[in-house]
Formats: sequence, structure tokens, C-alpha cells
Amino acid sequence: MAEPLGVIAAGHPVCAQAGADAMRSGGNAVDGALAAMLSSFACEPLLTSLGAGGYMLVVEPGEAPVLLDFFVEAPGRGADPAARAELVPVSVSFGDAVQVFNIGPASVGTYGMAAGVCEASSRFGRIPLADLAAPAARLAREGVELNAAQAYVVEILAGIVTSTPECAALFAPDGRVLQAGDVVRQPELAEALERLGGEGAAPFYTGDIASAIVSWLADRGGIVTASDLASYAVVPREPIHAAYRGRDVMTNPPPSAGGILIAHALALLDACAGPPDLPLIVDTMERTQSERTPEFLEGLDDPEFVSRFLARRSPLGSTTHVAVLDREGWACSVTSSNGSCSGVVVSGTGIHLNNMLGEQDLNPLGFHRHPPGRRLPSMMSPTVVLRDGAPELVLGSAGSNRIRSAVLQTIIRVIDDGLEAGDAVRAPRVHFEDGIVYAEPGIDTAALERAGRAIGRFRELNLFFGGAQAAARDGHGSFSGGGDPRRGGAAVVVSA
Repeated sequence: MAEPLGVIAAGHPVCAQAGADAMRSGGNAVDGALAAMLSSFACEPLLTSLGAGGYMLVVEPGEAPVLLDFFVEAPGRGADPAARAELVPVSVSFGDAVQVFNIGPASVGTYGMAAGVCEASSRFGRIPLADLAAPAARLAREGVELNAAQAYVVEILAGIVTSTPECAALFAPDGRVLQAGDVVRQPELAEALERLGGEGAAPFYTGDIASAIVSWLADRGGIVTASDLASYAVVPREPIHAAYRGRDVMTNPPPSAGGILIAHALALLDACAGPPDLPLIVDTMERTQSERTPEFLEGLDDPEFVSRFLARRSPLGSTTHVAVLDREGWACSVTSSNGSCSGVVVSGTGIHLNNMLGEQDLNPLGFHRHPPGRRLPSMMSPTVVLRDGAPELVLGSAGSNRIRSAVLQTIIRVIDDGLEAGDAVRAPRVHFEDGIVYAEPGIDTAALERAGRAIGRFRELNLFFGGAQAAARDGHGSFSGGGDPRRGGAAVVVSA
């Protein structure tokens, strides 16, 4: 029997299959990840888009790992602050928890998705970008049936998708919010994807698509300018490293906030012998959360901040996600996000823009405080775990502030508890925030309650706890993958 080509885990079964098809066509892990991510614009249309941003961590055999930062920047070069519209607050209920998101034109930041896709493809890919984009464009044009997970996303974001006529036309035609079984068609997005494949990123930053977006936003109180888009560039960064149980864990460095907090948590746990129990995991989450001070957030732009932060605190010598491993030893972990989406769909472009300037998790010191050109301090944390120099586990998660707890617990389940990737992703999770331990069913909270912890109980697995995707390869070379059921994820071991 032929050795599998690799494994891919993504947030939607169709996306995972698109990545698998790319790998069967001769692509490596990066090609697989790009094919899945491009398809996600059609299959997971409220979680990511060409108007989004993200991070990609790539391990290439024999080369130094690199993190491509194409996350959203704070805009406003040459903008008139007095002309800025107000943010529009929308309450989103997860059933057992409520979170407020802010949307509208003033919530839109400078997107990096198109630039990131092109940089990754040209730097690491084997398959022409046009060939990767064509299946995604076909999905957008012909339409994708909403599965239960994506229908739930549309349902809880109903206040956002009905906030503008352009967004409602896609997700609430005739005044009815789409449900499971309905088909989402995005013909203008299909054209944009084809242009991305054929022309690269230029139309989105200096061409007619950029002009249309800038004009649309300016007329409605947005602050993304032509100068913001023309100045945008993908930034290659060296990932940060944490030692854990004899492994090398690599994740997203500053100015992202998530990776350094995960590294800090792993360092604390690694100092304790044996698998951590639930009270220790929660204590570690609390200690990590307490580090997210104003000084921490301001320090993320300082190149020397990482070494000072970890040396001072840790015994050390990072939405939707795609995780890919291939048999050649390539690993690719990419997280992309549109925030909760802004509700702003620019007519004629098919692009649904992000709401990163309105995400409280990314703006904890106040909205519109970041200077133009600064990358926002995301929690997104694409991560790769190396054992003896070879990729053992590739993972990441969606879920705003819950990203770091989802990634941390998935690593613990695989490394400490010996679970396969799928079982680790499906295992119930906890999350600590604002003095409350949120817990999914299946978590024994007795010890936490005896310690006086306040518990927020969920009645079922919920996308509140993130959407982790994981790909793994054990010491015998066998692949396994886990797609998070909380967000309808899927994994495919790719046959030759």
C-alpha cells in the first residue's frame, strides 16, 4: 500500500478536500493549505474572506522556519478623523455566553489576505496560483450549501449579515436569514478569485479593486485610504520557540499577542512533572491572562520584548484554521480571520471586509488607538511542534480570545495524554476569562468548585471554545488529523 501524501485539517469538509486535491496534483503542504484557504472564502464566508488577514507558519525541510504575517493593519494614513463614522455594536449570543462585536465601515482595517496568498504561493508553492484559485472560484460561482455549522454561524451573526443591503443580499435574501441546506452563491467573489489567480495582488492594493474599496468606505465613514493599501506588505518573521516535554514548539511572534502567551503557558507547565491536571491548567490560563496588561500590549512592537518577557517569567532556554503535513516533511499552519465580519460588502468586488478595528479583543486599550500602519495584536497562533527536528503536530484555532486556550489544551492532549489529533481536537475544553472558568460538558469541575472557582457551564460543545484544526505524524510515520466539530471542521489523510 502506497504511503499517504500527508494529512490536512480544515474548517469545512469541502476545504479539506480542496487541499487534498491540490496535494494529489503534486502540491506540497503549502499548496494544500492555500487551496483550502481559498475555498474557505466560499465555504466559510463569514469567518474569512479576501478582505481578511492572517498568519502562515511554514516549516520547509532543511530550511529555517518562517512565519508570514499578513494580518490586518491599523489604517488612517491621510484620513480625516472627524469624518470617521461611529462603530455599530452588535450582541452575539453563543447560547451560554454573549459577546459584543462592533461593525460598520469604521471597523474595517487594512486587509492582508490577497498579499499573503500571493507571497506564500510564490515563495513556497509548486502549483500555479491560478490553478489553486480556479476550484475556489467555481465554488463561489456555483454556490456552497450551508452545513449545520456554517448555518449556526449565520444565525448567531444575523444582526451583522442584515446590517447592510449588500450583505443581506447574500445571507438574508428576501428578508430571511439563510439556514442549513440553503446555498450561498457569490459570483462577484468568483471573479475576484480569478483575478487574484491571474493578476496577483496588485488589483487589491493599487488597482481598480483597491480604488473601489477605498471610495466605498470613504463615502460611509471608513478610514482605509489608498495610501494604506498601497503601503501594505507581508512581513516574514522568525517564530518564537518554547520547549515542552522535549519538543520544540514554534508559534506566532509579536506583534501578535497570542503566540507569546501560549509559549509562556507551556513554559509554566513544562516546569511541572507529569501531565497537568485541570486546576493547574486553569491556574496557568489565569496567570497567562494576567500578563495581558497595557504595558504588555504596548511592548509587542519592541523587537527585544520577547526575550525580556519570557526570560523574566518563564524557565525557557501563538477565525478559521488549516493545518497540513506532507510526507516530505513540509508543515504548514495558517490561521485567517475576518473578525466577526463588518457587514460591509463592497459592491462590484465581492469582498466582505473585516471588522478588526471593532474587535474588543484586538483593541483592549480602546478603539482607534493604534497608529496607522501598526499590525493589530491578534490572538491567532499557528503552531508547529517539532520532535527531534521533524514536525510532529501542526495546529491552530479560530475563536478570538479562546484561541490560546484551545491550542494549549490540544497540545496537552496530544503530547501529555497521548491522544491522536482527532481525539485531542474533539475533547471537551475549558477557558478562563474575567474570573470565570467556562466549561464544556464532559469536564469534571469538582476540583475547581472546591477551590472556589466560578464555573460557566455550556450544555454542549460550542464554537465559543474555538475551532481547532490539527494534523499529526507519529514516530512510525503514520498521519492523523482532527477537524473541530464545533465549527464543522474535517480532516483528510491524503492517499496517493
